[in-house]
Amino acid sequence: MVTDPDRTTPKEPQPLQPTPSVFNKFSSYVAILAQPVTTPFKALPGNARGAIWVAIAALFFTVMVALIKSIGDTIPVVQILLFRQIVMTCTVMPVLISGFPDILKTRHLGLHLIRVMLALIAMTCGFTAVVHLPLAEATALGFAKSLFVTIFAMVVLSEVAGPRRWFAVLIGFAGVLVMVQPGPDGLNIYSLMAVVAAACAAGVMVIIRKVSQFDRPVTILSYQAILVGLLMAPPAIYFWVTPSLQEWLVMGAIGLFSVCGQLSNIQGFKEGEASAVAPMDYIRLVFATLIGFIIFAEIPDIETTIGAIIIIATSLYTVSAEKHAATAKK
Repeated sequence: MVTDPDRTTPKEPQPLQPTPSVFNKFSSYVAILAQPVTTPFKALPGNARGAIWVAIAALFFTVMVALIKSIGDTIPVVQILLFRQIVMTCTVMPVLISGFPDILKTRHLGLHLIRVMLALIAMTCGFTAVVHLPLAEATALGFAKSLFVTIFAMVVLSEVAGPRRWFAVLIGFAGVLVMVQPGPDGLNIYSLMAVVAAACAAGVMVIIRKVSQFDRPVTILSYQAILVGLLMAPPAIYFWVTPSLQEWLVMGAIGLFSVCGQLSNIQGFKEGEASAVAPMDYIRLVFATLIGFIIFAEIPDIETTIGAIIIIATSLYTVSAEKHAATAKK
């Protein structure tokens, strides 16, 4: 998780800048060459720009999970996650160092610890499911997160859901069952792990909503960056497998795409309204289907297709219902 650099850059006096460096000159040349693209982009409405950024983030995240899938059979998921966390933490290290130790002050340490534990479970189960399930199926099951958010928001935030939203949630879980396909032989363990990951991710979102009422975003970020790495280190060391050069490069790319995805997502929600740009995240299923077919020769079956349509439709309805509820309160 990364934060908005505009809000977290320490306000310190900047030293006088020397004569423009080669890097600065190169950056200016790139900006000039990119003008034919950036100028029309800036002229678009805010929601359109935000939707494009969220779609770009969806592509980054889909490539990230595809890379995890590509090496997940030889490198343990906990090891991949540790290296990913190291790369992501390094990108926000200046922010952490500049605010330490005041940045960790909170009266809700318990909520932060619960959030981090849920995030660990979500990442471990979710990425394990990605390794063993078709990419499109694992992605579609992850969208069940919005269904769990509705339920958890009632318990933790005392939000009220009307009968229509409850009906949408029940239909959405029917879509999950279509994909998981419980039968006499039991559930597919990896499909179940994908659902658990979605539930834990929803728990993380709801807790962030709660704790953000009291703590600064940078404090929330700091606990995520520090604790996830510390807790992931012991299992990663225990299951350590020495990567090849190619696997090291892939893990580096996983961290890089994670950071790019987070930054693009932040920019998307900064440019447009959340209710307008959030549905663009569902384009990940399109990307996952294409990458799964081209790279892994995966073709979604009819159950995955039907279940994905049900989950996405009910999730979009939930987003719309939340928007109307927020408007009614104003």
